Amino acid sequence: MERIIMAHGSGGRLSHQLIKDVFQKHLGNEFLDQMNDATYIKGREKLAMTTDSFVVSPLFFRGGDIGKLAVCGTVNDLAVSGAKPLYLSLGVILEEGFPLSELEKIVLSIKETALQAGVQVVCGDTKVVERGSADKVFINTTGIGVVEDKRVGPSYIKPGDNILINGTIGDHGISILADREGLEFETPITSDCAPLNHLIEEFYHPGVRCMRDPTRGGIGTTLNELAQQAQVSILLEEEKLPLHPSVAGACGMLGLDPIYLANEGKVLVVVSPENTEEVLSLMKSHPLGKNAAIIGKVMAEEPGRVLLETPLGGKRIVGMLEGEHLPRIC
Repeated sequence: MERIIMAHGSGGRLSHQLIKDVFQKHLGNEFLDQMNDATYIKGREKLAMTTDSFVVSPLFFRGGDIGKLAVCGTVNDLAVSGAKPLYLSLGVILEEGFPLSELEKIVLSIKETALQAGVQVVCGDTKVVERGSADKVFINTTGIGVVEDKRVGPSYIKPGDNILINGTIGDHGISILADREGLEFETPITSDCAPLNHLIEEFYHPGVRCMRDPTRGGIGTTLNELAQQAQVSILLEEEKLPLHPSVAGACGMLGLDPIYLANEGKVLVVVSPENTEEVLSLMKSHPLGKNAAIIGKVMAEEPGRVLLETPLGGKRIVGMLEGEHLPRIC
């Protein structure tokens, strides 16, 4: 009898297999089968809807906490889908014995981040379970946004397009790992956790084909998703990947690959070649995009595959994340 293992929550190959073979198999419909960060739903206005659950450990980390993460994660899924985030629901599962003072810190963080993103928490639910039945606090947020004039998605991607990212990769993953394991680095690593909707409003241009936020599974897994959905291949240039020196050092010391590390304030952007420099310049004009870079390009050959070009000119295949890189990362 097959059983759920931790790797099913990694955001990598086993996560995708679980979604396809169990949830999509039995619940698939015209909305669920869109399989994007947010689902477009019918109504008097075109709406987008998404949901996410957060089980991060530790609850408080350098650069954020579970409350900030819950708002940012849902806001970003709407924003990269071309929607203006408006409303959130908030579901909180508390373990008996959790300090009220810490809960209030989390709620105040939710308030502050929602104000920063320009969204409102409009409904919610709270449940308490017996001591030992959960791990302190779990949060679920559902978000609804209005789709305006941003037409983005894998179907718009074309060979020749460029791949951009708004800054350094892997910061969130290493920040959580450092806090969890008590690791110290010469330059402390702070999570990149941030709402991206205002940044996206700043750089959006009709030349933007597609956007994704590379959370669990990192940019490696996310770009594999796009390559498969768009039936194109993607070539990354290793030398152009923006990487904080402390993250690079931590990866070298711990044997981790930064392209699979989680991010919570990054957006991958596929842009037409003629508009790339303009979009990059607009990105860099915003505080959350000052380290933006062009990291790769879209190709027609070998559709569904992601390749990484090394500094020596060699190429290696980048697959989806296998196994569990870092559990309880978001």
